[in-house]
Amino acid sequence: MLVSGLDQAIKWFCGHFDRLSFLGLEYNVRAFLAVILVSLICGAVGSLVVGNRMAFFSDALAHCAFAGVALGFLLALGAGVSDPDAFYDWAVPVMVLFGVVVGLLIAWVREKTGLASDTVIGIFFAGAIGFGAILLRLVAHRTARRFDPETFLFGDPLTVTSAEVVWMLLLLLVTLGMLAWLYNELIFTSFSPSLARSRRLRVRLSQYLFVVLLAVIVNLCLKTVGALLINALLIVPAATASNLSRNLRQYFWMTMGLCLFVGIAGHVLSWEVSVATARGGQISFGAGGIMVVLSVVLFALSVLVARLPRFWLQRQARG
Repeated sequence: MLVSGLDQAIKWFCGHFDRLSFLGLEYNVRAFLAVILVSLICGAVGSLVVGNRMAFFSDALAHCAFAGVALGFLLALGAGVSDPDAFYDWAVPVMVLFGVVVGLLIAWVREKTGLASDTVIGIFFAGAIGFGAILLRLVAHRTARRFDPETFLFGDPLTVTSAEVVWMLLLLLVTLGMLAWLYNELIFTSFSPSLARSRRLRVRLSQYLFVVLLAVIVNLCLKTVGALLINALLIVPAATASNLSRNLRQYFWMTMGLCLFVGIAGHVLSWEVSVATARGGQISFGAGGIMVVLSVVLFALSVLVARLPRFWLQRQARG
């Protein structure tokens, strides 16, 4: 019902524009909606990821999806699935579940052992990549036409379906609801877990729920921005906002605004900017790569802007 309604709404919207314009193509509008939703989702949790020092953690979850999608394809082959679209119907739930399990195991092992966080994450990172390589080799001869490594690694918003847009909309609502419930506790925990426990806050529950939420976000957003780029969308806008914001409220909203800006700008520039080839063709840049480059450029500018007041004060003191 929601999918068909979305398709009709997109078709009606595109009918008001030229058929070959940016907003006149249904797949382009669908990709535009996906990028907006992914940007809002990543922007909403980005400040918490950076504040809780989970940059490497989210990167590991993205790479663990490699094993998840291979396991999903293997189960689909075992079930006798032959429809190419049905392979992803199997792969996505398995990939999400695998990511959630790996994320919870990382959190549990980190809590129960004396090992450093980066060591535990690195162990699971290596194990998941090795496990994925074994599984993918088993199914490579049957899934070569169904699995595009480039799309998996770098993403392609133009391949997103209406059903996936609806799922991302639901994920955004779940994310906002989870943050409304646990945001203060997660912020408190990021500053001082021991103090949060002394105040009888649900530190363990909030951390585990955030791990589950982050694993679901990473795996469901992979098709739009890719496994290699999702972590940059989670981290870089938040790092930029931390250089410019003065309080936590500014930090949260600035992270969402920056993430939304680079997402929209990256998708539009991927349509507008292209390079001419020697044979007279055109090569366009991928939306995911442009998003990340824009994020890094804005971060570099934020470093310079943050240093200006200090430089001005030092100059005044010398004068």
